[in-house]
Amino acid sequence: MELSTILIIIGVIAVILSFFIGNSTRTDADELEKISISLHQETNGLKKRLKIVEEELMIGLGSGQSDIPRPKQEKQVHEIIVNQILSLNAQGFSIEDIAKRASLTKAEVLSVLRSKGVM
Repeated sequence: MELSTILIIIGVIAVILSFFIGNSTRTDADELEKISISLHQETNGLKKRLKIVEEELMIGLGSGQSDIPRPKQEKQVHEIIVNQILSLNAQGFSIEDIAKRASLTKAEVLSVLRSKGVM
């Protein structure tokens, strides 16, 4: 056999094998793309949650809390928390549940509800 004939046969075999091998590469690429999309979605969800937590922390810092003891004065509740309290109250949650969800005392929740004319 001549060298050119051997090379043609090897080329034909390589082309035929590429059809079979190519399919597994495509499925691997599809799986990798799905994983990438899933990871991207989870990352975006975590970023949103982190942003919410950061905002809540900034609200806490904005109220002037520090380790220095101060005379008893009524704590101001941020407007976002007030809206949350009003919404939970409208949904029928108890004062205790609202206090837990808003990280406030029952007295503070009652004070907010009274100031808004709900109670």
